[in-house]
Amino acid sequence: MTQLVGIFLNVLVPVFSLVLLGYLTAPRLQLETRTLSRYAYFVLTPALVFTTLSQTRIEVALAGRMIGFITLVYIGTIVIAFVIARLLRRPAEMTAAYVMIAAFGNVGNFGLPIIQFAEGPEALGLATLYFLANLVLAFIVCVTAANFSRGINLGMVGRVFRTPALIALAPALAVNGLNISLPAVVTRPLELLSAALIPTMLIVLGAQLSEAGIPRLNPDMLVSSAIRLIGGPLIAFSTVAWFALPPLERNVGILQASMPTAVLVSIIAMENRLLPEFVTATVLFSNVISITTLAVVLLLL
Repeated sequence: MTQLVGIFLNVLVPVFSLVLLGYLTAPRLQLETRTLSRYAYFVLTPALVFTTLSQTRIEVALAGRMIGFITLVYIGTIVIAFVIARLLRRPAEMTAAYVMIAAFGNVGNFGLPIIQFAEGPEALGLATLYFLANLVLAFIVCVTAANFSRGINLGMVGRVFRTPALIALAPALAVNGLNISLPAVVTRPLELLSAALIPTMLIVLGAQLSEAGIPRLNPDMLVSSAIRLIGGPLIAFSTVAWFALPPLERNVGILQASMPTAVLVSIIAMENRLLPEFVTATVLFSNVISITTLAVVLLLL
Protein backbone atom coordinates (compact mmCIF):
# COMPACT_ATOMS: atom_id res chain seq x y z
CA MET A 1 0.00 0.00 0.00
CA THR A 2 2.84 2.37 0.88
CA GLN A 3 4.45 1.70 -2.50
CA LEU A 4 1.19 2.43 -4.32
CA VAL A 5 0.79 5.73 -2.45
CA GLY A 6 4.37 6.65 -3.34
CA ILE A 7 3.77 5.90 -7.03
CA PHE A 8 0.57 7.90 -6.99
CA LEU A 9 2.09 10.95 -5.29
CA ASN A 10 5.52 11.00 -6.91
CA VAL A 11 4.74 9.89 -10.48
CA LEU A 12 1.08 10.44 -11.34
CA VAL A 13 0.04 13.45 -9.26
CA PRO A 14 2.72 15.78 -10.74
CA VAL A 15 1.46 14.94 -14.25
CA PHE A 16 -2.25 15.20 -13.46
CA SER A 17 -1.70 18.42 -11.47
CA LEU A 18 -0.66 20.17 -14.68
CA VAL A 19 -3.73 18.79 -16.43
CA LEU A 20 -5.83 20.20 -13.58
CA LEU A 21 -4.02 23.53 -13.88
CA GLY A 22 -4.94 23.69 -17.55
CA TYR A 23 -8.53 22.72 -16.74
CA LEU A 24 -8.88 25.51 -14.16
CA THR A 25 -7.00 28.32 -15.88
CA ALA A 26 -8.00 27.85 -19.53
CA PRO A 27 -11.49 29.39 -19.28
CA ARG A 28 -10.30 32.18 -17.00
CA LEU A 29 -7.32 33.13 -19.17
CA GLN A 30 -9.22 32.37 -22.39
CA LEU A 31 -6.45 30.09 -23.59
CA GLU A 32 -6.79 29.06 -27.23
CA THR A 33 -6.19 25.31 -27.19
CA ARG A 34 -5.87 25.08 -30.97
CA THR A 35 -3.03 27.62 -31.00
CA LEU A 36 -1.24 25.93 -28.10
CA SER A 37 -1.66 22.44 -29.57
CA ARG A 38 -0.39 23.56 -32.99
CA TYR A 39 2.61 25.23 -31.34
CA ALA A 40 3.40 22.01 -29.46
CA TYR A 41 2.83 19.88 -32.56
CA PHE A 42 4.81 21.92 -35.10
CA VAL A 43 7.58 23.45 -32.95
CA LEU A 44 8.08 21.76 -29.58
CA THR A 45 7.62 18.11 -30.61
CA PRO A 46 10.21 18.07 -33.42
CA ALA A 47 12.62 19.90 -31.11
CA LEU A 48 12.23 17.16 -28.50
CA VAL A 49 12.56 14.38 -31.08
CA PHE A 50 15.75 15.87 -32.51
CA THR A 51 17.31 16.66 -29.12
CA THR A 52 16.65 13.27 -27.52
CA LEU A 53 17.30 10.97 -30.47
CA SER A 54 20.45 12.82 -31.60
CA GLN A 55 21.95 12.16 -28.15
CA THR A 56 20.52 8.73 -27.24
CA ARG A 57 22.73 5.75 -27.98
CA ILE A 58 20.66 2.67 -28.89
CA GLU A 59 21.95 -0.42 -30.71
CA VAL A 60 20.21 -0.98 -34.03
CA ALA A 61 19.22 -4.54 -33.12
CA LEU A 62 17.81 -3.41 -29.77
CA ALA A 63 15.90 -0.55 -31.41
CA GLY A 64 14.40 -3.06 -33.85
CA ARG A 65 13.20 -5.27 -30.99
CA MET A 66 11.72 -2.27 -29.19
CA ILE A 67 9.83 -1.18 -32.30
CA GLY A 68 8.68 -4.74 -32.92
CA PHE A 69 7.39 -5.04 -29.35
CA ILE A 70 5.37 -1.82 -29.29
CA THR A 71 4.00 -2.49 -32.78
CA LEU A 72 2.86 -5.98 -31.79
CA VAL A 73 1.08 -4.67 -28.70
CA TYR A 74 -0.81 -1.96 -30.55
CA ILE A 75 -1.73 -4.27 -33.43
CA GLY A 76 -3.04 -6.69 -30.80
CA THR A 77 -5.31 -4.04 -29.28
CA ILE A 78 -6.48 -3.02 -32.76
CA VAL A 79 -7.48 -6.61 -33.55
CA ILE A 80 -9.27 -6.95 -30.20
CA ALA A 81 -11.14 -3.69 -30.77
CA PHE A 82 -12.26 -4.75 -34.26
CA VAL A 83 -13.38 -8.21 -33.11
CA ILE A 84 -15.31 -6.90 -30.10
CA ALA A 85 -17.01 -4.20 -32.16
CA ARG A 86 -18.13 -6.80 -34.71
CA LEU A 87 -19.30 -9.20 -32.00
CA LEU A 88 -21.36 -6.35 -30.55
CA ARG A 89 -22.73 -5.76 -34.07
CA ARG A 90 -21.68 -2.14 -34.11
CA PRO A 91 -22.04 -0.25 -37.42
CA ALA A 92 -19.00 0.49 -39.58
CA GLU A 93 -18.46 3.99 -38.16
CA MET A 94 -18.51 2.81 -34.54
CA THR A 95 -16.22 -0.11 -35.44
CA ALA A 96 -13.77 2.37 -36.95
CA ALA A 97 -13.99 4.50 -33.80
CA TYR A 98 -13.18 1.45 -31.63
CA VAL A 99 -10.11 0.75 -33.79
CA MET A 100 -8.88 4.35 -33.64
CA ILE A 101 -9.25 4.51 -29.85
CA ALA A 102 -7.21 1.30 -29.51
CA ALA A 103 -4.53 2.24 -32.04
CA PHE A 104 -3.13 5.50 -30.71
CA GLY A 105 -1.78 5.73 -27.16
CA ASN A 106 -1.12 9.04 -25.44
CA VAL A 107 2.58 8.22 -25.56
CA GLY A 108 3.51 11.90 -25.84
CA ASN A 109 1.40 13.94 -23.42
CA PHE A 110 1.34 11.28 -20.70
CA GLY A 111 3.96 8.75 -21.74
CA LEU A 112 6.98 11.03 -21.74
CA PRO A 113 6.50 12.76 -18.36
CA ILE A 114 5.25 9.67 -16.51
CA ILE A 115 8.18 7.60 -17.77
CA GLN A 116 10.64 10.37 -16.95
CA PHE A 117 9.35 10.54 -13.36
CA ALA A 118 9.09 6.75 -12.96
CA GLU A 119 12.30 5.60 -14.67
CA GLY A 120 14.55 8.67 -14.66
CA PRO A 121 15.76 11.12 -17.33
CA GLU A 122 17.81 8.43 -19.10
CA ALA A 123 14.52 6.77 -20.12
CA LEU A 124 13.31 9.78 -22.12
CA GLY A 125 15.16 8.80 -25.29
CA LEU A 126 13.74 5.28 -25.15
CA ALA A 127 10.24 6.64 -24.56
CA THR A 128 10.66 8.92 -27.58
CA LEU A 129 11.58 5.98 -29.82
CA TYR A 130 8.45 4.11 -28.69
CA PHE A 131 6.48 7.32 -29.25
CA LEU A 132 7.65 7.60 -32.86
CA ALA A 133 6.96 3.92 -33.58
CA ASN A 134 3.39 4.24 -32.33
CA LEU A 135 2.97 7.56 -34.18
CA VAL A 136 3.67 5.96 -37.57
CA LEU A 137 1.45 2.93 -37.00
CA ALA A 138 -1.37 4.93 -35.40
CA PHE A 139 -1.59 7.60 -38.08
CA ILE A 140 -1.80 4.99 -40.84
CA VAL A 141 -4.41 2.92 -38.97
CA CYS A 142 -6.47 5.90 -37.78
CA VAL A 143 -6.65 7.65 -41.14
CA THR A 144 -7.53 4.36 -42.86
CA ALA A 145 -10.16 3.50 -40.22
CA ALA A 146 -11.66 6.99 -40.36
CA ASN A 147 -12.30 6.53 -44.08
CA PHE A 148 -13.31 2.87 -43.81
CA SER A 149 -17.07 3.40 -44.03
CA ARG A 150 -16.72 5.78 -47.00
CA GLY A 151 -14.06 3.86 -48.90
CA ILE A 152 -10.38 3.93 -48.00
CA ASN A 153 -8.32 6.85 -49.28
CA LEU A 154 -4.75 5.68 -48.98
CA GLY A 155 -3.47 9.00 -50.27
CA MET A 156 -4.26 10.50 -46.89
CA VAL A 157 -1.87 8.06 -45.24
CA GLY A 158 1.00 9.98 -46.83
CA ARG A 159 0.34 12.78 -44.36
CA VAL A 160 1.97 10.75 -41.62
CA PHE A 161 5.37 11.06 -43.26
CA ARG A 162 4.99 14.84 -43.36
CA THR A 163 4.37 15.19 -39.63
CA PRO A 164 6.96 17.43 -37.91
CA ALA A 165 8.07 14.74 -35.45
CA LEU A 166 9.01 12.35 -38.25
CA ILE A 167 10.65 15.08 -40.31
CA ALA A 168 12.99 15.68 -37.36
CA LEU A 169 13.81 11.97 -37.17
CA ALA A 170 16.19 11.75 -40.16
CA PRO A 171 18.54 14.60 -39.14
CA ALA A 172 18.50 13.36 -35.53
CA LEU A 173 19.60 9.88 -36.62
CA ALA A 174 22.24 11.38 -38.93
CA VAL A 175 23.74 13.47 -36.12
CA ASN A 176 23.65 10.46 -33.80
CA GLY A 177 25.03 7.94 -36.28
CA LEU A 178 27.83 10.19 -37.53
CA ASN A 179 28.63 11.31 -33.97
CA ILE A 180 28.40 14.97 -34.98
CA SER A 181 28.97 17.53 -32.23
CA LEU A 182 26.67 20.49 -32.79
CA PRO A 183 27.58 23.96 -31.47
CA ALA A 184 25.84 25.34 -28.38
CA VAL A 185 24.15 28.04 -30.47
CA VAL A 186 22.16 25.21 -32.11
CA THR A 187 21.66 22.79 -29.24
CA ARG A 188 20.67 25.22 -26.49
CA PRO A 189 17.59 26.71 -28.21
CA LEU A 190 16.46 23.17 -29.07
CA GLU A 191 16.95 22.04 -25.47
CA LEU A 192 14.87 24.98 -24.21
CA LEU A 193 12.08 24.15 -26.66
CA SER A 194 12.27 20.48 -25.70
CA ALA A 195 11.86 21.30 -22.02
CA ALA A 196 8.70 23.27 -22.82
CA LEU A 197 6.92 20.43 -24.62
CA ILE A 198 5.69 18.27 -21.74
CA PRO A 199 4.17 21.04 -19.56
CA THR A 200 2.60 22.65 -22.63
CA MET A 201 0.97 19.40 -23.76
CA LEU A 202 -0.40 18.69 -20.29
CA ILE A 203 -1.86 22.20 -20.01
CA VAL A 204 -3.45 21.75 -23.44
CA LEU A 205 -5.03 18.47 -22.36
CA GLY A 206 -6.52 20.16 -19.31
CA ALA A 207 -7.81 23.02 -21.46
CA GLN A 208 -9.43 20.53 -23.84
CA LEU A 209 -11.10 18.80 -20.91
CA SER A 210 -12.44 22.16 -19.80
CA GLU A 211 -13.83 22.91 -23.25
CA ALA A 212 -15.45 19.52 -23.76
CA GLY A 213 -16.97 19.22 -20.29
CA ILE A 214 -17.57 16.01 -18.34
CA PRO A 215 -18.41 13.20 -20.80
CA ARG A 216 -21.61 11.23 -20.43
CA LEU A 217 -20.88 7.56 -19.95
CA ASN A 218 -22.27 4.95 -22.32
CA PRO A 219 -21.44 1.27 -22.97
CA ASP A 220 -19.33 1.95 -26.08
CA MET A 221 -17.22 4.49 -24.20
CA LEU A 222 -16.56 2.01 -21.38
CA VAL A 223 -15.77 -0.94 -23.66
CA SER A 224 -13.49 0.95 -26.08
CA SER A 225 -11.62 2.61 -23.19
CA ALA A 226 -11.15 -0.75 -21.47
CA ILE A 227 -9.58 -2.20 -24.63
CA ARG A 228 -6.96 0.56 -24.60
CA LEU A 229 -6.36 0.77 -20.84
CA ILE A 230 -6.59 -2.92 -19.92
CA GLY A 231 -5.94 -4.75 -23.19
CA GLY A 232 -2.75 -2.80 -23.88
CA PRO A 233 -0.92 -3.65 -20.63
CA LEU A 234 -2.19 -7.26 -20.65
CA ILE A 235 -0.74 -7.86 -24.12
CA ALA A 236 2.46 -6.02 -23.17
CA PHE A 237 3.11 -8.05 -20.04
CA SER A 238 2.33 -11.33 -21.81
CA THR A 239 4.56 -10.73 -24.87
CA VAL A 240 7.49 -8.61 -23.66
CA ALA A 241 9.61 -11.69 -22.83
CA TRP A 242 9.61 -12.66 -26.52
CA PHE A 243 11.78 -9.63 -27.36
CA ALA A 244 14.53 -10.08 -24.72
CA LEU A 245 14.56 -6.40 -23.79
CA PRO A 246 16.82 -5.09 -21.00
CA PRO A 247 14.98 -4.02 -17.82
CA LEU A 248 14.78 -0.29 -18.62
CA GLU A 249 13.65 -0.80 -22.22
CA ARG A 250 11.13 -3.40 -20.97
CA ASN A 251 9.59 -1.09 -18.38
CA VAL A 252 9.44 1.90 -20.72
CA GLY A 253 7.81 -0.21 -23.44
CA ILE A 254 5.16 -1.62 -21.11
CA LEU A 255 4.33 1.87 -19.84
CA GLN A 256 3.99 3.24 -23.36
CA ALA A 257 1.74 0.29 -24.23
CA SER A 258 -0.49 1.13 -21.26
CA MET A 259 -1.23 4.77 -22.06
CA PRO A 260 -4.77 6.10 -22.60
CA THR A 261 -5.92 7.23 -26.04
CA ALA A 262 -4.07 10.14 -27.64
CA VAL A 263 -5.81 13.49 -28.05
CA LEU A 264 -4.81 13.42 -31.73
CA VAL A 265 -7.43 10.70 -32.27
CA SER A 266 -10.19 13.21 -31.60
CA ILE A 267 -8.61 15.61 -34.10
CA ILE A 268 -8.50 12.88 -36.77
CA ALA A 269 -12.14 12.02 -36.02
CA MET A 270 -13.15 15.68 -36.39
CA GLU A 271 -11.24 16.12 -39.64
CA ASN A 272 -12.89 13.02 -41.11
CA ARG A 273 -16.35 13.58 -39.55
CA LEU A 274 -16.27 10.17 -37.83
CA LEU A 275 -18.45 10.33 -34.70
CA PRO A 276 -16.39 13.29 -33.40
CA GLU A 277 -18.49 13.82 -30.24
CA PHE A 278 -18.20 10.18 -29.19
CA VAL A 279 -14.50 9.89 -30.00
CA THR A 280 -13.60 13.14 -28.21
CA ALA A 281 -15.59 12.18 -25.11
CA THR A 282 -13.99 8.72 -25.03
CA VAL A 283 -10.49 10.16 -25.44
CA LEU A 284 -10.99 12.52 -22.54
CA PHE A 285 -12.63 9.83 -20.38
CA SER A 286 -9.77 7.36 -20.99
CA ASN A 287 -7.19 9.99 -20.03
CA VAL A 288 -8.96 10.86 -16.78
CA ILE A 289 -9.61 7.25 -15.71
CA SER A 290 -6.05 6.19 -16.61
CA ILE A 291 -4.80 7.55 -13.29
CA THR A 292 -6.01 4.26 -11.76
CA THR A 293 -4.85 1.85 -14.46
CA LEU A 294 -1.42 3.45 -14.77
CA ALA A 295 -0.96 3.26 -11.00
CA VAL A 296 -1.55 -0.49 -11.18
CA VAL A 297 0.89 -0.91 -14.09
CA LEU A 298 3.56 1.09 -12.27
CA LEU A 299 3.06 -1.03 -9.18
CA LEU A 300 3.47 -4.24 -11.20
CA LEU A 301 6.70 -2.93 -12.70
